[in-house]
Formats: sequence, structure tokens, C-alpha cells
Amino acid sequence: MVSAIPVLRPGEHASCPRCGHVLARRHLHPVQRSIALAISALLTLLIAVAFPFISMDTNGLDTQIELPQTAVTLVDVHQPLVALIVSCTAFVLPALYLIGVILMQANVLRRVPRAYSDVIARLFSRLHPWMMADVFMVAALVSLVKLTDIGEVQLGASFWAYCVFALLLLMTTRSVDIDWLWYRLAGEPPPDTSIHCGSNAAQQHATGCTTCGLINTLPASTTATTYACNRCGSTLHMRKPNSLEFTWALLITAAVLYIPANAYPMMITTSLGQTHSSTIIGGMLELWQHGSEPIAVVIFVASVLVPIIKMLILVLLTCLAQHPGPLSAQQKTRLYRLTELIGRWSMVDVFVVAIMVALIQSGNLMSVLPGPAALAFCAVVITTMLAAMAFDPRLLWDTQGNTHDRE
Repeated sequence: MVSAIPVLRPGEHASCPRCGHVLARRHLHPVQRSIALAISALLTLLIAVAFPFISMDTNGLDTQIELPQTAVTLVDVHQPLVALIVSCTAFVLPALYLIGVILMQANVLRRVPRAYSDVIARLFSRLHPWMMADVFMVAALVSLVKLTDIGEVQLGASFWAYCVFALLLLMTTRSVDIDWLWYRLAGEPPPDTSIHCGSNAAQQHATGCTTCGLINTLPASTTATTYACNRCGSTLHMRKPNSLEFTWALLITAAVLYIPANAYPMMITTSLGQTHSSTIIGGMLELWQHGSEPIAVVIFVASVLVPIIKMLILVLLTCLAQHPGPLSAQQKTRLYRLTELIGRWSMVDVFVVAIMVALIQSGNLMSVLPGPAALAFCAVVITTMLAAMAFDPRLLWDTQGNTHDRE
């Protein structure tokens, strides 16, 4: 539905009258606020990278690691793809995001022409789902519970700095108002008088830009299938091409990968020359038997329930995109947003493995290696996230619009 955003004062936000999604949120001194938060987050990340993260004393054997070692050690044990995923999601992509915020907001503050700022702004929405500092922090807490059964654990300055970094990163992302930002970067094109608010955009041959939010009119009679946004230049589609086909393909891939992710060992532990392999379910049961019921529940929810629930919801939504079904369009949209919210949290188990592998490397005396399930499970998380991105939620409203349940 076409919506017009009214003039908003700092602290106010505008929501879609049909689905309730927040369209714009205004802040006091938005440029200075974002720059201050981004610089603070970047400084805490530098501290987190430079100082010891966790140290452990096991029968007189001292070991300590720094944050980058959680990825570097995975390369040493022949898991480069897992190492790349861990490093990108935990600190590389967040660092690039923060640098982009600083550069772009500084250009807005200095009234520098658009230059590369619009390129950075287009990347913002693409980076959000892949920044998992908060998930990594939860994984670190889970690792602490496992490590306390092995030896005496001490938290370094890097651990506390990373906690602050995860919080500041979240505050930075919430401080960036994309609607206001694009207005400052590229202005607001003259409104199209042929488009009426409160009516379906597709019926008016119009569509909203998924990057900057501007409503664009698309020619009704043309053979072209793609168009460019009048403000940011992003590619426009009335609906995502082959959305359901891509979603089904990614879901089937994720379902196939989910089998080896649970059947093969996630972590291989060697202690005093004896090797023990544990799957995701096996590791959860061991935690439960050792009295760590809350942590076992966290692993079960994040690594078992969340991927299954997400795949089932997406299967349901792809079916409902073709047939209305008993749910209203608002309920279907809430289900879709749930898949976007929970999907990334399945990476908890992978991060736990990365921390354990980096910290426990003492040969036959005691060592931890990632199992073949680590890469398979990473692939499950990534494919389910891509499936949610490939799905076009506007199809749910198109289908619902043909029934009396539209209201």
C-alpha cells in the first residue's frame, strides 16, 4: 500500500497503517549521533582485537587467545570456509559497516556531493543480517560454561570490550534513519500526482524501492522487466523475479544439508589420547547431563528448533503466496518477519566451536577440532537466510487481496 511519511519530530516514527512496519524513525542530531556511536563501537572493536579474549588454566597448562584466533585457528585445522564465515560475521563486516557510517555521515555533515555515499547507503540494508556480534557474544557465554568443566577460566579485557562493542553496534544500526539519510543524500523527487496514498501500489503500476523507500511509477506497456529507482538508481521490480522458485530451491538445499549437519560430528575432542566426537544433539545432551540445563536449552533452540521452524514457516509462506489459506495477510507478514529475526541465531553453535578450537590446542593431551558438520551447518544457516531474502512478502498481500479476508 502507498503511504506518505508525514513531517516527524525527533523521537517520533512513522509506521505502515496496514502491516505496522516502521517506515521511518527520527532522531535528535542524527548525523552526530551516528558518528559518535560508530566511532565508539569501532574503538571498542580495536580493543577487543588487540587484547586477550579468554585465558584458561588446565592442570598447570596456561592458554590464552585473542579474538582473531577464533578464525585463524580454523584455517590451521583445514576449515578455511568456516573461518571466513566466522571472521566476516563476527568482526570484519561490522567493522566495514561502522567505517561506512562514519564516512557517509561525515559527507552529509560537510555537505559533500553524493560521491560514494549513495553506494555505501545501498549496502546498509544488505549488511544488517550478516553482522552477528550479538550472536557471537551469546556463543562466548555458552563456551564459558563448557570451559569451566575443563579448567579455570579468566576473561580478558577483549571479552568485556566486545560486549560493549556488540551493544554499540546495535545502537549504531538503530541510529541510522535510511529515509532521512536518502533525503539528505539525493533529495526528494517531485511527487507523482497520479499515485494515490492508501491504495495498492501494484494496481497503480507503482512499486517501492527496497533501498531508499521511494515510490516509483513503472510503465504499464513495455517489454522491459527491470527499472531503475529515480533517486538511488537501484534496480526495481514490481515483484522479485522467480521469487518462489528461488525460495524453494534454497529451502530444498537447506533441508538436504541439515541431514549431514546433524548426523556428522560438530566437534571432535581429544583428551589424554582418547578421541570423542559429539554431534549437535550429543553435545546438547552432554550439557544437560552435566547440570547445564539452561545452556542445553539454548543450544537446542538455536541449533535444532530454529532451523526447522524457519524452514517450515518458509514452506508454509511459499504455499500461502499461491493460495490464501486461513491466515490473514498481517499474520503471514508477522511469520515472515519472524524468519528474518531468528535465522541468524543458529550460528551460536558454530561460534562455540570456533572459540573452543582456538582455546584448546594441546595435542594428544587435550585438543578440540571442528567436525565435518560445522561447514554443513554454516551452509544450512546461510541458505535459510538467503531463502528468506529471496521470498517476496508482497506476494502474500497479492494473494490475500482476492479474498474477503483482506480486511
